[in-house]
Amino acid sequence: MTATDRSIELINAAAQAAADKLAHDIIAYDVSDVLSITDAFLLASAPNDRQVKSIVDEIEEKLNKDLGAKPVRREGDREARWVLLDYVDIVVHVQHSEERVFYALERLWKDCPELELPEDAKATRGKAAAHAEETAAEQDGELR
Repeated sequence: MTATDRSIELINAAAQAAADKLAHDIIAYDVSDVLSITDAFLLASAPNDRQVKSIVDEIEEKLNKDLGAKPVRREGDREARWVLLDYVDIVVHVQHSEERVFYALERLWKDCPELELPEDAKATRGKAAAHAEETAAEQDGELR
């Protein structure tokens, strides 16, 4: 099974909205083969709590206005360190950069196919991406 066209449309819109608010390390995974509850995950991060909130608000506004989608669940709002938006077809994780590095969700989903995102949505890379690449390189070295 692969992510549906609707899921990909939502992921692309959410990624673009995150990029518009200067999110870092935006990446999406097709998790439809390993999870039955959703098709795709979008991960994004920001260097401070205020920007995390701004990114989340922009994603919600853009998906609602442009695609008529509203999250069925929103968690982590109060602390704004890790906010989760559940749209059923997709789940969006917007994390503070420190949480992103610490929890390293990329490690959990590295076996899932990465979804292609709009070019300007994947331009900004930060500490989380560098850390994930470093960890993957170390693991590759250990396996050889």
